[in-house]
Amino acid sequence: MKKLINNPDLVVDEMLEGIGAAYPQYLKKLPGFNVLVRKDAPIVGKVALVSGGGSGHEPAHGGYVGKGMLDAAVAGAVFTSPTPDQIYEAIKAVASDAGVLLVIKNYTGDVMNFEMAGEMAEADGIKIASVIVNDDVAVKNSTWTVGRRGIAGTVFVHKIAGAKADAGGTLDEVKAVAEKVIANVRSMGMALTPCIVPAAGKPTFTLGEYEMEIGMGIHGEPGTHREELKPADAVTEHLLTRILIDMPLDKGEEVAVMINGLGATPMMELDIVNRKVNSMLAEKGIKVYKTFVGEFMTSLEMAGCSVTVLRLDDELKCLLDAQADTPAFKSF
Repeated sequence: MKKLINNPDLVVDEMLEGIGAAYPQYLKKLPGFNVLVRKDAPIVGKVALVSGGGSGHEPAHGGYVGKGMLDAAVAGAVFTSPTPDQIYEAIKAVASDAGVLLVIKNYTGDVMNFEMAGEMAEADGIKIASVIVNDDVAVKNSTWTVGRRGIAGTVFVHKIAGAKADAGGTLDEVKAVAEKVIANVRSMGMALTPCIVPAAGKPTFTLGEYEMEIGMGIHGEPGTHREELKPADAVTEHLLTRILIDMPLDKGEEVAVMINGLGATPMMELDIVNRKVNSMLAEKGIKVYKTFVGEFMTSLEMAGCSVTVLRLDDELKCLLDAQADTPAFKSF
């Protein structure tokens, strides 16, 4: 294993210290807990957004703490759900009189621990609501889930719900727009190589030199199948076709597209994938309103990508365009 780390047991602590040192204008680390909170939190009268999950997906989730997105991000161990007490402390640190929305990716541990923390906060008199993101169309049930996994589409939930909260939306309104995003966002990914969890010191799975995994999860969970490596256009066509089968789009509809690198994929390759996605959508008469290409939710040093499509209406377009300023996401 070759990694630029000190101690495998301290990677999350040291990473969070580094993020806090790099972006003090945006966030601060909660003393004693692996939690990053917005520098000016709690904000009176504003619904707070709390999300998180296992580490190893950077810039998710700490990179999205700031204006227009998250108020707190909770970091578990690598590929491991954060504990209820960590999440509870994050909620308490950012909660205002307007309440807190928990944005949870659909993994069994995340759902259980976030809901438990929410119940603890409610016992303290904090208003809590939650949504569960399940955008991955690849498999219905997987290693760590009942139902679909939550992957890169979660970033669109952070952005749009965060904009609604910053605009003064009530807890019910912020939850409703988050659920609208979840209902209209779909993703699917593929991998060229596995990744190595520092504490394990070995790959999470193995692939032959000319093999690729289609539909795998962001923790290396099995996908739909393995096959011989194919050109980018063929791979992209498969991913987008599966998305459009699950979420049919009519001619004239508008979408946002996210081409997400998993940690070790050059921008050149992501742009080639985006070229094919835009071409396929144009052929179907679907307008791409906005495109995001880069690393938004990674899987350590895994090579591969995911494609995410978000169906838009006027409300979602307005909120997608609203100002956001965080370490990893800025409006453009």
